[in-house]
Amino acid sequence: MRGALPVAAAAGVLLLAGCSPSDTQSPGAASSAGGSPAPSAAPNGLLTVPHDADEETKKQYLYQNAIAECMRAKGFSYTPHVEDADDGPPLPIDGQDYKLSKEYRGKYGYGFSYARVVYPDDPNVIGSETSTDEEHPNAAYRETLTPAQLRAYDKALGEWRVQDGQKLESPGCRKAADVKAYGPEKPKAERDREEEAAKAADRAAQQAVDGDPRLVSLAQDYASCLRAEGIAVTTTQPTSISDMVKFQVNSHVPADGWENLDKETARTELAQEIGTALKDLECGKKFRAAYFPKLAENPFVGAGG
Repeated sequence: MRGALPVAAAAGVLLLAGCSPSDTQSPGAASSAGGSPAPSAAPNGLLTVPHDADEETKKQYLYQNAIAECMRAKGFSYTPHVEDADDGPPLPIDGQDYKLSKEYRGKYGYGFSYARVVYPDDPNVIGSETSTDEEHPNAAYRETLTPAQLRAYDKALGEWRVQDGQKLESPGCRKAADVKAYGPEKPKAERDREEEAAKAADRAAQQAVDGDPRLVSLAQDYASCLRAEGIAVTTTQPTSISDMVKFQVNSHVPADGWENLDKETARTELAQEIGTALKDLECGKKFRAAYFPKLAENPFVGAGG
């Protein structure tokens, strides 16, 4: 993977380099907080690559440091940063840890919809005012530049966009850093072969999970329990049923939008959501105890929990 693409870029939006948005981060719940420390900076202003980082993470550090060195050589400042480097553990919503999930769901439900209205400042709630990313580290510097300087800065850094699934970069420090950290772009035919191989491996991994006889049986029991609790069942596929109820609940949006929902109504709705979330957790307890180990053996892109 060459320089992780922000969500906006994946949608084909032209981004000014140096202003790329970060993906939404989900801080760990209070009972499991304490994420990794933020990347440390060396005296020269570059990031120190963690000695225990995997190869992909090391490349991200090299990529950011290369941009900083290149921009400095062109007379500009650039603060290297590796997104998500200081994420804490994920919120215990999915039921993989039954005890933590029961504690979490007992207060927040699925932690997204009504919880963000009832607990707007709680970092354990997805979408709360305190769970969003901090300002981009280069934003303050960019604001000090005149319009002409800003145009020169962006030209030096380089702009990029995604078109027809391909990352297109104009000449600049980002493109040079991309090559330095990840190597020259592979020919399209080779990239296509690798993509198809990855998709085939993904399909095989998902089939290994969905085709496991024990999981199929446990998923049927899980579904029967949900129906007995009055909860609609739309799938019994092992790789889908674990998140099924959560997605059903989170798909509901108030007619006037979340921003206009009063707290009293939200508290009432959240109480109902908590009840549903706890029933879902109990019904799927045995299934999840077998599902997550199997998923760890056969991970695939898009696997939820």
